[in-house]
Amino acid sequence: MNLLQRDAVREVGSIGTAHAVTALSQLLGETVTMGVPDIHILGYNEIIRRMGNPEETVAGIMVHMSGELKGMMLCIQRKALINAVLERMFGEAEVEIPRLEEIQRSALLEIGNIMISSYINAISDLSGITIELSVPVLSVNMLGGILSVPMVELAYQTNKLMTIEGNLIYGGMKLESNLFMVPEVEGLSCLLDRMGVGN
Repeated sequence: MNLLQRDAVREVGSIGTAHAVTALSQLLGETVTMGVPDIHILGYNEIIRRMGNPEETVAGIMVHMSGELKGMMLCIQRKALINAVLERMFGEAEVEIPRLEEIQRSALLEIGNIMISSYINAISDLSGITIELSVPVLSVNMLGGILSVPMVELAYQTNKLMTIEGNLIYGGMKLESNLFMVPEVEGLSCLLDRMGVGN
């Protein structure tokens, strides 16, 4: 992906995350903001090195994409974000991520779904391509294990993940937000063409 294409995807990311933080603000009843996201195209090992401890327990929300853009979206929620959100929603000061209750898991699933849907809707609106999303699934596991899922499922198509990184500003805290898109090659080419930055 060249610089022009990356700038186009970054612009989509900015619009998508703006929609997401508006929805999150409404859900939490408190202002949430987010800076301009950083976009990176990296291999699995590079992602792990960038994100840190692969044995860290995280929550991952996974959604499959179909239509004109096929592939997978993944939202990673780390401990600081999980605790901040659940404290606001349920008064839980500190939770053990592996022992989340069903209502807590549902809340995290909804937040992940908002982040992913907002980003995909922005892509669809700006490019005019049709993208359908599957029912989201939440998994609580080690970071390395969750990140390996799209790589295993789509290994026949790509060995790279597109990361959309940014910090949510909420309650005076800076909380890391990580979205990953793993598009099939044909769909990504279609997307870039529709955005006027194809090869």
